Parts: sequence; structure tokens; C-alpha cells
Amino acid sequence: MIRKVQKRDAARLAEIYNYYISNTTVTFETEEIDSQEMENRISSLSATGPYLVYEEDGIIKGYCYAHPWKVRKAYANTFEVTIYLDNKFKGEGLGKKMVTRLIEECKSSGLHALIACITAENSDSCIFHEKLGFNKVSHFKEVGWKFDRWIDVCDYELILSEVK
Repeated sequence: MIRKVQKRDAARLAEIYNYYISNTTVTFETEEIDSQEMENRISSLSATGPYLVYEEDGIIKGYCYAHPWKVRKAYANTFEVTIYLDNKFKGEGLGKKMVTRLIEECKSSGLHALIACITAENSDSCIFHEKLGFNKVSHFKEVGWKFDRWIDVCDYELILSEVK
């Protein structure tokens, strides 16, 4: 079931996210976060856009959200999307269900464009977003430093008026 995030989800979401912090370049965050920090982020992010979790049999398997891409007023109708799945549940189609719902909510709220900022070596996420209709619009070389090496970042964009 896909539902809106609740503050009580914070510990589980931190657990999911901390895996990616410690083991991957999916996020450029380098220090794990605690449930209080995740609760603060939930409060902040859910106040500005949709924030969803996928829960099945009482287990949260993943989460996604959209938040303002930039702070300037001219960017008000462009949001950035983020998704994290528990690593044990990847490949089950949950991500597609969640982000499709997130796109629908963003479109119905009047947003115009969505941006996904993805580390270039995260080919699974690049392919995932392309399958959902996102187009690669940028490739920044060596903009992130993690695990003692430089990492490229790509931006993908979805114009919501083009979503059928």
C-alpha cells in the first residue's frame, strides 16, 4: 500500500537511507542520520510536497518524495524527486508504483516539471527514470567526492504536461 508519510516512520526511513549513505554513491551524504534527523526532514519535506511510503504487511519497503528544486520564485513549479527502496526489495516493481503515484500527485497539484538528480554510475536509477519518461538533460563531471574518488552527476527531467 502506498500512503502518506508519518513522523512515526522516521526510524524505518533512516534505516533504509543509512544503507545508501554507508554503502553506495547514490547519495553524497557521508554520515548516517538518526531517527530524529529523519523526523525533521519528514516534517520539512512533507510540508512542501508529496512524501509517500510503500508499506506491506506492516513493513515499510521504500519511500519517495518531491520537494522544490530551487528556492527562487521562478522555479516554483519545478520539483526534484527522490526515491529510496530497502535494498532487500529492489526489483519487485515497488519503485515504479511509488514514483508513478508521486508523478500523478505532482501533476494534479499543478507542477510543471520534475528533476531527478542521479549519480552517473547509478545506471539502475538512470534506466528507471528513463522508463518513466524522464529525459537526460545534463551530465556534470566530478562534482561529488565520496569513497575517496570523484563522481559524476546527471539530471533527468520530466515535463508533466507531456505525461499521459
